[in-house]
Amino acid sequence: MGKKIYIGNLPFSTTKENLQDVFSEFGDVQSSKIITDRETGRSKGFGFVEMSDSEAADSAISKLNGSDMGGRMLTVNEARPMEPRKPMPATNFNRY
Repeated sequence: MGKKIYIGNLPFSTTKENLQDVFSEFGDVQSSKIITDRETGRSKGFGFVEMSDSEAADSAISKLNGSDMGGRMLTVNEARPMEPRKPMPATNFNRY
């Protein structure tokens, strides 16, 4: 079974293709994604990679965590499941 990897402190110019190239040195990359701001489309400085082989993913994590990419020290670890978001409180838009 594969493993999902979190990559933090990415240079804002990083593309999903850059991530795929870096992680493909360790094994088969199923997908790569850079998280972007909804309004501006600008990178938020982190992303995710899914690798098909857990051992290759563990190797990538151990070798790339703390490594330099574009002058920034990467944070690389196994992704945690996303926590459920709390609902926004209801507001009354028709006050007047």
